[in-house]
Amino acid sequence: MPRMLGMRGLPPTDPQGLSSEVAALIAQLQQQVQDQAQQLSERDKSLAERDALLQRKDCEIALREAKIEKINFELARLKRWTYGAKSEAMSADQRRLFEETLAEDEASLREQLERLRREAQAAAETAGTQPKAAPRKPRRNALPEHLRRVEHHHEPESTDCQALDCGRPMTRIGEDVTERLDIVPAEFFVHRHVYGKWACRHCQVLKQAPSVPEIVEGGVAASGLLAHTLISRFVDHLPYYRQESINARSGVHTPRSTLAAWAGQAGAALEPLYELHKRFVLDCRVLHADETPVAFLDPGAGKTRKAYVWAYARSWHDAVPGVIYEFCRGRGAQYPVAFLNGDEQLGERRWRGTLLTDRYGGYETVVDPRLYPGRISAACAAHARRNFEELTRDGTSPVGVDAIRRFARIYEIEGELKELSDDERRAQRERLAKPLWEELRQWLELERRLVADGGAAAKAIDYTLGHWTALTEHLQDGAVALDNNHLERQIKPWAMGRKAWQFVGSELAGQRAAIVMSLVQSARMNGHDPWAYLRDVLQRLPTLLNSRLDELLPHRWTSPHS
Repeated sequence: MPRMLGMRGLPPTDPQGLSSEVAALIAQLQQQVQDQAQQLSERDKSLAERDALLQRKDCEIALREAKIEKINFELARLKRWTYGAKSEAMSADQRRLFEETLAEDEASLREQLERLRREAQAAAETAGTQPKAAPRKPRRNALPEHLRRVEHHHEPESTDCQALDCGRPMTRIGEDVTERLDIVPAEFFVHRHVYGKWACRHCQVLKQAPSVPEIVEGGVAASGLLAHTLISRFVDHLPYYRQESINARSGVHTPRSTLAAWAGQAGAALEPLYELHKRFVLDCRVLHADETPVAFLDPGAGKTRKAYVWAYARSWHDAVPGVIYEFCRGRGAQYPVAFLNGDEQLGERRWRGTLLTDRYGGYETVVDPRLYPGRISAACAAHARRNFEELTRDGTSPVGVDAIRRFARIYEIEGELKELSDDERRAQRERLAKPLWEELRQWLELERRLVADGGAAAKAIDYTLGHWTALTEHLQDGAVALDNNHLERQIKPWAMGRKAWQFVGSELAGQRAAIVMSLVQSARMNGHDPWAYLRDVLQRLPTLLNSRLDELLPHRWTSPHS
């Protein structure tokens, strides 16, 4: 096949020696060649764009199928654990929490699976293929008749027939009624949704307002009851069997398995908001970090093991507070490293700034300047002070008493600088606190020569002098807090929960608790009532666009009744 010449392939022509007809013909041929080359270029570009689109679609399908496969695997494992012999080795309390956790996990996994199926259905409809029919929903018992009903009437915006060339008024021929169970503190009541049915007798057209979407589709739980269940579980630390008996006193039957299923579905729905909240917390240059142990029930082994909740909070001096929790199986440095490094595929950038921690060795990797040059380590002064407090418990250590007195002067000055801006606070620390720190160091170095090696006093002094640079980092940056007490207060709810529910029932349950408690605790830090916040969030989530999800973040949320 002869090769087509481009513009560069044509022989040079001299229009001076050609007639006007030949020159015009040559110009026409050159223009045709140029047009063909441009068309080929546009076609190649279109093919490349189509190939890129197909590749992206293939990646999306593969990712969705991988997620579905993982969820089906988790569901199969839950069934194995349910009927496995290992559960027989558990105590009654362990078995009860294990069964509740299984119900939570199964509901959460099925909610995620249903979300992926809806996405696949939408993709199939876009591609013009026939989607799978949705499975039939089980029937449920009627809600108690003695409960107060609050009716909400929903009618179409226009009751005129919209058929072509009609426009006649439609006739109301009936209604559909759905009921959802809700609660205000100490009172259950029922939202009664009445959907009027309108028909045009001329066109035989039926019209009705769309149903109100809820987190638990087809169930009886309204957003207020879901919020109450989550708050009772993760704030008041009430196990589901106790919630069941409390609700029964009002004549409402809510089996613990149903309560667990509601919590699982709500936790899955809150996960996108949790990820957005995580980005907000990490979008700061000064961060508190700490961790606390929790007992973790391993259903496969039938016994408990130690897991950890890692907590990260924006600086105590930050104008907008926030805390985020992450449930992890261990205490190794790989967990905070992964959390702070983010996921590039999700558009998360690696965190940089000053990390305020205790001196647990796992954080040394996190702030290693050779690995993460943009990070600075700051130490908690309260931990250094506690070592000297130990010396004063028997009242015989003059070193401990003198050290506590010196720390008290530093804390007194710090308390006076709380309301200042970061720059003003740094300047005042330079003027007032830095001389006290220098005196403390000189005194510690002198006392170290006088105390015996290996003693408690030597240990307390060596700890303070060994971490001196990190302990005094707050003198260089006014945004850095003096100690880590701010975050330790945010970890207390987990310590209270340990006493109530004793252990976490599964890894999924730990992750779900971290999601709910991150949002609820941050709402409390911003002055919101946890139940009011969570109720509004769960009510708005089913209809809120993803582009407006940030409106539900704890620091941006405003009460609809304010």
